[in-house]
Amino acid sequence: MDLVNHLEGRLLFAVPKKGRLQQATLDLLAGSDVQFRRETRLDIALVKNLPIALIFLPAADIPTFVGEGRVDIGITGRDQVAEHDATLPNGEVSGVEEILDLGFGGCKLQVQVPQKGDITEAKQLIGRNVVTSFTALSDAFFRKLEGAAAGEKLQTKIKYVGGSVEAACALGVADGIVDLVESGETMKAAGLKAIDTVVESTAVLVKSRGSKNELLDLIAARIRGVITAQRFVLCQYNIPRSELAVAAKITPGKRAPTITALEEENWVAISSMVEKKRIATVMDELIKVGATDILVLNIANSRTD
Repeated sequence: MDLVNHLEGRLLFAVPKKGRLQQATLDLLAGSDVQFRRETRLDIALVKNLPIALIFLPAADIPTFVGEGRVDIGITGRDQVAEHDATLPNGEVSGVEEILDLGFGGCKLQVQVPQKGDITEAKQLIGRNVVTSFTALSDAFFRKLEGAAAGEKLQTKIKYVGGSVEAACALGVADGIVDLVESGETMKAAGLKAIDTVVESTAVLVKSRGSKNELLDLIAARIRGVITAQRFVLCQYNIPRSELAVAAKITPGKRAPTITALEEENWVAISSMVEKKRIATVMDELIKVGATDILVLNIANSRTD
């Protein structure tokens, strides 16, 4: 049976084949019970328990495949979607539609220059050489700085480099670069400093605007459930009924806290979802208003609005 027949009737799901987003994406698929085995060097894997085919692509290419309807759904960086959309003719609606911010892979696309140089503002790069792998976003950024109309030739010379962009200044190829920054360590090691931000990015789940595959909603709901489970914990505690209103403000939950009367008069038990990154502060605040028996439980999975 040929590949086309293998893929017919399946939801085509594009995932990063390598790079900073890949492992977190694979973990997300595992949490969503998307079962597959990827054969060595093959960029297509058939899911065993659902009519889905995973297509492993460079993250930069995923918006193009999604936008043209070649695949139904994908995970990539918001920066890559923005770069794709920046190449579209004026007035054309993007075929890429964001479904969900996945909350990982946070980074910034920034204008960077040598630390020891005299450049402190992006406008000082006008008319100079800028190297990047995000040429469309860089063009739009400097076009706005220059006040240049669409189609008008830029004074700034923007050159494309596919990798090792951070080396361009040291090698004398560029006066500045536009590149992704995560921790900033690579930038500092290359002797660079950030002077402006073009786009802030995280990983996003996107779909083809024209796709009608019925599995889209199911997969989106599963992924949303996993993301919620990763972000929240379940906080349970007991508190005097007289402090209920105050406690409910501290732990309002996703919609509202669950409140149960205790056998002990004038006491209630509260159960509420709390953002994991806030839980220590929340527990401190609960203690101050008289809460006792505070328990924090991990959430394995979820389905919430």
